[in-house]
Amino acid sequence: MTSETKLFPPAGNKAALEAGDVLTPRFGADGTIACVTVDADNGQVLMVAYMNAESLALTIETGEGWYWSRSRGELWHKGATSGNVQKVVELLTDCDQDALVLRVRVEGAGATCHTGQISCFYRRVPLGQKAAKGAVQLEHVGGDRLFDPAEVYGHKH
Repeated sequence: MTSETKLFPPAGNKAALEAGDVLTPRFGADGTIACVTVDADNGQVLMVAYMNAESLALTIETGEGWYWSRSRGELWHKGATSGNVQKVVELLTDCDQDALVLRVRVEGAGATCHTGQISCFYRRVPLGQKAAKGAVQLEHVGGDRLFDPAEVYGHKH
């Protein structure tokens, strides 16, 4: 029995999945589900990360953002090191329960990104560029960093 089925029941039929009142997340082959995290007050996309059954259960239980770090292969309590803990205001699942939206308020400096930015999405791709003609350029749109990553994380990042 996998951890998903220990913590969450398996999805039933399509009607139960789409209209039922029981959370039956559909984790991918790697045991994770995509989670888009947004600012609860202004709707700004802060990050996209993944949850496994344990991190989803901890998020529901504690009211704080927990994720599964695919790069480190470990549970990740967002803000545990930086103090920028995500306090959950609302957790939504989509119609077929294979994606999540987490609406949060961020404590500490208010930054979500490990670079010190409010959002992990701090660069824009200007449209109209021709990728076949060379490198596609980015524009920085995130404003100033809210903390210095070297001070918070040392040489980790």
